[in-house]
Amino acid sequence: MSRRDFLKSAGSAAVIAGMSAAGCASPGKEDGREKETSGEMTYRTNTRTGDRVSLLGYGCMRWPVVKGADGKETVSQEQVNRLVDRAMESGVNYYDTSPVYCQGQSETVSGTALSRYPRDSYFLATKLSNFSNWSRENSMLIYRKSFENMQTDYIDYYLLHSVGAGGISHFNERYIDNGMVDFLMREREAGRIRNLGFSFHGSKASFDYVLGLHDKVHWDFVQIQMNYADWRHASGDNVNAEYLYAELSRRGIQAVIMEPLLGGRLSKVPEHIAARLKERDPYRSIASWAFRFAGTYSDVLTVLSGMTYMEHLDENIRTYSPLEPLSEDDIKFLEETAVLMMQYPTIPCNDCKYCMPCPYGIDIPAILLHYNKCVNEGNIVRDTGSESYRKARRAYLVGYDRAVEDERQADHCIGCRQCIPHCPQSINIPRELHRIARYVEELKRSR
Repeated sequence: MSRRDFLKSAGSAAVIAGMSAAGCASPGKEDGREKETSGEMTYRTNTRTGDRVSLLGYGCMRWPVVKGADGKETVSQEQVNRLVDRAMESGVNYYDTSPVYCQGQSETVSGTALSRYPRDSYFLATKLSNFSNWSRENSMLIYRKSFENMQTDYIDYYLLHSVGAGGISHFNERYIDNGMVDFLMREREAGRIRNLGFSFHGSKASFDYVLGLHDKVHWDFVQIQMNYADWRHASGDNVNAEYLYAELSRRGIQAVIMEPLLGGRLSKVPEHIAARLKERDPYRSIASWAFRFAGTYSDVLTVLSGMTYMEHLDENIRTYSPLEPLSEDDIKFLEETAVLMMQYPTIPCNDCKYCMPCPYGIDIPAILLHYNKCVNEGNIVRDTGSESYRKARRAYLVGYDRAVEDERQADHCIGCRQCIPHCPQSINIPRELHRIARYVEELKRSR
């Protein structure tokens, strides 16, 4: 039976992962992509270049920040250096950044931290983030600036950033009509790019169109949003990861995984769901279930995590040193968990901060994340006569003032809509901010 026929008859790539976890023969083992280890960290092999890539990849989107005397936040180079040192000594060798991460600081601080190590000891990934100006001149400027920022003369993994947002015509404007895809293919031939791919957020039609360019471009890898919630229950305009992964696997294209925790939402689940996960295995963290899910699939090259704190880094290192793949029963259990989570009306914010800075100073991610926290903790209560109302009201208002400065709260949103095109989750941000502002006003008026 061919691999394609197997996938079709099994109905899901999850079956393959389950077989692999159980020790059965699987496509992942047949094509040389079985788990490899160096020391304790689990590695995957890039089937085109032979790169041995750590299954845990460092997403450099959420570096720690400090406030200066002027009140402005800057990334702490000292803290980044410490995190990179810990990651490198633990075998993490894949670092993913972008010109727009951390308000434009990520490439520089990441490059500075990594430049203290031999260049062949790590893999650099960055992106052509030409969101607001996709002229050829500006796109070339962004591309060349990345080399300068990261102090390198080659980039291991280069991506067209956030393909799919805006549809097919927008993709063509950003990358085809200006000749940038042709240019990047020549740069790959010259060795300045070692692997060329794209990151995806958008519709099925957009994904199929861009993937359909494979015969011409020969995509070396594709970065997709994949976790046990999005596997079959993707929200907004996103596509179920089950489909994305299967289409890549069918073409022999390895996947880099982003948002394994859905911006932290799969580590901060409602209390009874957390209890369910703990009952299944009391010794594993809530987050580790999501990371194991993403890592179980054999065509996954690396799983990115934006680790701001040392404890997050250490926990993820433990999860992947080495990976213990999920069984078929585990995958079924997580699918049931995902269905239960759909009952909680959280806003699908992944804290990527693409919407920032707001021209009116609103702290959009902090507002949405506080709302989600209160949803998960059962502190969104509208019945003023219920016994839990007073407690929930206090929890929301006190927590809101602590999480978001008064002048940066939702009631300051004027609905300019400048944030909407930048959201990879397709959230109507002004609508959500206005809804939250009304809810807060209701809480303040009630006693």
